[in-house]
Amino acid sequence: MKQNNSLSSCLHLLLHMAQEDKAVTSEQLATFLDTNPVVVRKMLGGLREHQLVQSDKGHKGGWQLKKPLAQITLLDVYQALGSPGLFAIGNRNDNPQCLVEQGVNRVMNQTLASAEALLLKEFGTLTLLDIGKEFLAYPWHAAPKHLGEHHD
Repeated sequence: MKQNNSLSSCLHLLLHMAQEDKAVTSEQLATFLDTNPVVVRKMLGGLREHQLVQSDKGHKGGWQLKKPLAQITLLDVYQALGSPGLFAIGNRNDNPQCLVEQGVNRVMNQTLASAEALLLKEFGTLTLLDIGKEFLAYPWHAAPKHLGEHHD
């Protein structure tokens, strides 16, 4: 089953952008995800609409964070991406008149709704700064890296 990795990808890009003191092009950001710049522009376009990033055209154009890392939560980013599905689990509806299937689906719906509410609550408490603390303290992340370098 295919997973939606847009939240993880977007967080990755935002943290790279935070390391720079200038605008970063879609082409440069695309190298960090090993993807096409069009994918980056589409992803960041939703974040621009939610006032999380800004973009400028022209010679010195590119993408920049519009807010400090401490003011952007995972929930903000998740919502800016259109609130993609959190779980790949679904219900069977092949035999909706079956009482067993109805019971299973009811319990599954309630359980998944509770789990989603808990996860979204946690997303609201975590900021990009919280994530950044994981790597920003390391010496090799103290200075901005050369943009366009692919990394593992």
